[in-house]
Amino acid sequence: MPDPTPAARSLSQAIDGVDHQQVNEAAREFVEKLTFATADEILAMLGEILDEDWTALPPWARNLAYRLACLQRPDDPQLLREAAADLLSFGPDWDTFAEDLKRHAAELE
Repeated sequence: MPDPTPAARSLSQAIDGVDHQQVNEAAREFVEKLTFATADEILAMLGEILDEDWTALPPWARNLAYRLACLQRPDDPQLLREAAADLLSFGPDWDTFAEDLKRHAAELE
């Protein structure tokens, strides 16, 4: 199974640099690894990377990671709440989606 953690770390490091080609390659690798990762692998990657540096991954990468994990575990209220909290961390653009996730988590319990 693909471990998305090294790809996430490469993406974070590339974003800190100024080489746009390196950023594009790192983003492509991240999306590819994430696409085939299990929810457990995605959550392990998010935990590790965000524990190291909470701002290491851009919002689009975090949103995608949580979205793919939630699609694999649509009935996991803890995951839905975690994803909602992350969405709420980046401004009002995703607040409606976050509230939907929290509402669904409450319905599951």
